[in-house]
Amino acid sequence: MVLGFASTTRHYIRVLREINRYHSSALKLHQNIFLWRAICSSSMSTSEFNVNNTEFTNLNKVPEAPEILPSCEQCTCSSSVQSTPDIEKTYVHRVYDAIAPHFSSTRFAKWPKVAGFLNSLIPGSVILDAGCGNGKYLGLNPDCFYIGCDISPPLIDICASRGHEVMVADAVNLPYRDNFGDAAISIAVLHHLSTEMRRRKAIEELIRVVQKGGLVLITVWAVEQEDKSLLEKWTPLLHKYDEEWVKSIYPVRNQSTIKLESIPETEEDATPLSQIPDQIKAEQEGSEDKIILPASDSSLTNGHNKAQQEYFVPWHLPFHRAEVSGASASALENGLAKKDDKKGAVVYNRYYHVFVEGELQRLVSGIDNTAIVDQFYDKSNWCIVLKKI
Repeated sequence: MVLGFASTTRHYIRVLREINRYHSSALKLHQNIFLWRAICSSSMSTSEFNVNNTEFTNLNKVPEAPEILPSCEQCTCSSSVQSTPDIEKTYVHRVYDAIAPHFSSTRFAKWPKVAGFLNSLIPGSVILDAGCGNGKYLGLNPDCFYIGCDISPPLIDICASRGHEVMVADAVNLPYRDNFGDAAISIAVLHHLSTEMRRRKAIEELIRVVQKGGLVLITVWAVEQEDKSLLEKWTPLLHKYDEEWVKSIYPVRNQSTIKLESIPETEEDATPLSQIPDQIKAEQEGSEDKIILPASDSSLTNGHNKAQQEYFVPWHLPFHRAEVSGASASALENGLAKKDDKKGAVVYNRYYHVFVEGELQRLVSGIDNTAIVDQFYDKSNWCIVLKKI
């Protein structure tokens, strides 16, 4: 009798384990299907899509699946805005593709303002990180669901290797259906877009993909820098070409004898230097020169419209990094990068449009169904929180 009871108990335990396994799998499947429903890429058929290597071979038959592909009207956008200008292809896309592993190794600290925004969202919120980079903000609030996208395939590969739900996409033409998310973030992205029309379109896209009541956080580099001691460290673009940047840009570096200094991008890393591993310190040193404007520049006090806003900002890729023998060798050959033997690095120029005070607000002005909830300056960035109304 005792043996019979034990056998029955083991049977029930196996049944409970199977039930638990089924519920876990069903939850994961539900999550993956939900995230898939948010994505609408005209270049990818539903039968080709997979999430976390889980194949969905017939998702068209998912019951009550919402229509996710945008209509022709929704996709209508002037070619001048949708087409990526050469300056962005060369000095943003190609550069980040080449420096992705090194860039990722220096991007680990979470900016407190961004973390605070994400942690303030209600549990179960669906969040889009447009321009997610190496995905450091994906999953920050474990009670929310995250989708990320970036224009750089190598950075997206890094995100995917960490188990994030990501895809390659353009910030001015997001491949997601309307109103799918509860919130969206765009951290240090808009300043890489070379025309006002494209920067405005990127904001419109962020508003489009969140539902009514959804929040959008945007941060951009500011002309007005906190550290006034770092001067003459940028390459100003002397000519602002037409809105499409049809012609090439030929920069002239300011002739300065001051040694270039390096500081973390937007000073996001608040970790004390003594707590940073030596290896990371060595890789960060000489990585990047921040855009700084002279405090004596009268244009900053007598009218922002005169401030220099277009720059090439260098990224120093140490010789010892593995990618130097790959993508960087090609970049050196075709002139995209140059060697700095003194610093022991390959130097890439990245395009930046730094923002003046009030510029984000002016871009938002006139965008339908959009209200400004908050706006602030923090760590040499202009930031704004929007709400879809």
